Amino acid sequence: MPEIRRLPAHLRPRREKLFGDGRPRPLDRNAKVRIKTLARAMMRRTEKGKHYGQITAKAFAVLEALLWHFHNARSGLCFPSYETIAEAAGCARSTVAECIKALEEAGILSWVNRIKRVREQSPDLFGHNGWRWRVIRTSNAYQFRDPLPVSRPVPLGFGCKSENLSGTPNQDSNSSSSRPARPELDPSDPLYTSLMRLGRAIGAVT
Repeated sequence: MPEIRRLPAHLRPRREKLFGDGRPRPLDRNAKVRIKTLARAMMRRTEKGKHYGQITAKAFAVLEALLWHFHNARSGLCFPSYETIAEAAGCARSTVAECIKALEEAGILSWVNRIKRVREQSPDLFGHNGWRWRVIRTSNAYQFRDPLPVSRPVPLGFGCKSENLSGTPNQDSNSSSSRPARPELDPSDPLYTSLMRLGRAIGAVT
């Protein structure tokens, strides 16, 4: 990413524009903590004379606001406006724009432009009122990079803190194909009577 930033503006790849919600990516709490820890490590000084590293304290505040205030862990949606981020992070709108660029260069996040079609009234060539469709940009859709992605993601909404799925790793694969035992029915049970009556009606029981 830093190499791309060094290129002239007309040679850089254009930002992707997508209709709808962009490219949402769900993240559980553990993944968000990993991203936050990586960003905190990048705040350490790497050069003499500088009081910060690749990420500044303001960029870290913007990242925290995006992760914990606006990112939906279950759906992965995250597309707040610069003004909303600035209010949550306690900084100016222009600072948010610079911080997001720094976070992208550091490999913490990426984003696409969200666009939508709007129908507006406009005069035609003869001066008569008509309608036209116009594509406008709404906001950015942010996606965060987990520094330690899991091969088998844990379904969200469960209280398990471990990222390992339950079960024995070396469990015999044939055990999953075994059929469960058929339950015994009590002939005096009304359910048994009803099932037998239905079986005789459809010809399944003689």
